[in-house]
Amino acid sequence: MNRQVNRYINREISWLEFNERVLQEADDTNVPLIERVRFLGIFSNNLDEFYRVRYATVKRIAVSNDSGKTIYKDVTAKNLLKEISTKAIKLQEQSFKILSKVVIELEREKIFFVNENTMMKYQKKFISSYFSDIISPSLGIIVLDKIKKMPKFEDNLSFILVKMKNKYDQSQHAILHFPKNLKRFIQLPSNDDNDYVVMIDDIIRYYLKKIFKIFRPKQISAHMIKISRDAELEFDDDISKSYLEKISESLLDRYSGHPVRFVYDSEMSKETLDFIISKMSIDVENDSIVPGGKYHNRSDYMNFPSLGRKKLIYDDLIPLKISGLNLNKGMFKKIAEKDFLLHTPYQKFLYIINFLIEASIDPKVKKIFITIYRLSKLSKVASALINAARNGKKVFVLIELQARFDESANIKYAKEMQSHGIKISYGSQNLKVHSKICVVERKQENGIDKYGFISTGNLNESTAKVYTDMTLFTSDNQILDEVKSVFNFFDANYKKYNFKNLFISPINTATRLKKLIKNEIKNAKKGEPAWIKIKINNITNRNMIKALYDASRNGVKIELIVRGVCCLIPGIKKMSESIKGISIVDRFLEHTRFMIFCDGGNNKTYISSADWMTRNLDNRVEVTCPIFDKEIKDEIMDVFKIYWNDNVKSRFINSPKINSYKKNKNPVYRSQSEVYKYYQEKN
Repeated sequence: MNRQVNRYINREISWLEFNERVLQEADDTNVPLIERVRFLGIFSNNLDEFYRVRYATVKRIAVSNDSGKTIYKDVTAKNLLKEISTKAIKLQEQSFKILSKVVIELEREKIFFVNENTMMKYQKKFISSYFSDIISPSLGIIVLDKIKKMPKFEDNLSFILVKMKNKYDQSQHAILHFPKNLKRFIQLPSNDDNDYVVMIDDIIRYYLKKIFKIFRPKQISAHMIKISRDAELEFDDDISKSYLEKISESLLDRYSGHPVRFVYDSEMSKETLDFIISKMSIDVENDSIVPGGKYHNRSDYMNFPSLGRKKLIYDDLIPLKISGLNLNKGMFKKIAEKDFLLHTPYQKFLYIINFLIEASIDPKVKKIFITIYRLSKLSKVASALINAARNGKKVFVLIELQARFDESANIKYAKEMQSHGIKISYGSQNLKVHSKICVVERKQENGIDKYGFISTGNLNESTAKVYTDMTLFTSDNQILDEVKSVFNFFDANYKKYNFKNLFISPINTATRLKKLIKNEIKNAKKGEPAWIKIKINNITNRNMIKALYDASRNGVKIELIVRGVCCLIPGIKKMSESIKGISIVDRFLEHTRFMIFCDGGNNKTYISSADWMTRNLDNRVEVTCPIFDKEIKDEIMDVFKIYWNDNVKSRFINSPKINSYKKNKNPVYRSQSEVYKYYQEKN
């Protein structure tokens, strides 16, 4: 694809280029060694989700009556599938090479992978017990040859395809699978100063003949395969079913969704490969068939053990306090005086938990309204809300059932909260609620005071340790009255609401953002300062990109920090000359979304739950919130400048040389480390 001619990069290709940046971290010798192994896991996990969601969407177009539909420029869906597969296979091959290098470096650090052929005698005793007690009772075995229809398997599990030959040279095939809750890596006993790790796959290979002893195999071989299925949920039109019922039934259907990717061990014989492709009804024309190595499901590498090697993992980052907001004293009193900004993981997510705990026990608090998109497995947020209901508060929770891959967990939490008297709303089937907002109503002698927060990220204490997000705590009625109206919108989205301060998708976000961009164009034409600074996860919406191109042509200086997908091309003459763009991939997942508009020197600043994608602007409920407090506006500007000056982990977006680093001369300036120092100094 000629980047200098096209106005847009295809979003699927841009996403693969983002995942290449993740792979660069695995290849970076400055990253601690065990963290590099984990980055290989993140790369693989990302790719799994890409196939289940984005590739699956393109495939649905390719096999439909619209198979000739143009996706971008003159590229059809079928051609795009081929381009995706070519690029994905290239990245996979690159990841294998990086893994090989990492394994050699692990060995230099006296960390060794053991397989079924290299286990030492004293380790086999441990392995025998582990297999008998842990692995064997959990194995699932399906003999394939005589069954007509393959059973339904959950996708993205690892399966071992076993081929056996008896003394008459007759072949039989079986599928062997193991559940996700088994640890993939097992640390073995050591009688020297080395660390030894074995993969569960190799323990199974070691015991293959024992597992299949009933067949008395003369020869036996085993190769790993993996299948990814379309993860799109489909709903029937039965109006007698509740939204909850439809989601629950669709989750069951996901197990038998259409295959979109098949990964196999490249050492597998053609005869065996043809057998399993036929048995699993793989579409060789439209599915991505990817040759792999001995091991698949490398997303498990994200949980590679630390082995007590502190020098080979990131240093602990101890979350800081928010200056002026004491966790040991009441938060409401301080928030009544001024706004506060929380920036995780640099600062403690505990502030959100404490805010909700205080609301749950304060006698003056009468109502709590909150949206939930994703929660951690053992959620303190859910516990605080349940405790509030027990204390007689009226608690209203909008829980999004279509938070992809967290649907089951959200259904479980919804039922649990409902059983404790919390009023649960599930939103709308056609309008996913992605906003992260909360309002607490507190009764005073002279009326009702409101306290609340608006966040860029999920209320999930687990991901808050590795996702950067911003949360505004406020008691400002001009914001919270409108946040309360968002909850009214959930119940009656057919009514007209007037949002003066907040931008609410799908009502007015795109319109208000374009108005701010046009204002910068107007100022640029008058010769006044005109610039826009945006930090976001993804930007794909063509209309928003056109608005930025128009601003660039009129002299507005634009600085973009985009973590993931970016369909905009910076730096093209007469189109985007004054747009510069970088992407930062580092230890923490950059998830904050904020925007600063010059506005003639007044600096209008916003935080948001929304990316600049069509789904976020038109098909979801999102909240973009203005920052009025000057101190917080200055803080967000400082943070942007720190990120923009990164010369270690930033890459140029959509430059002619893909993912080239933004390297400057000394001093070395790594933004995530510098943001942490910034907050240390602030305290």
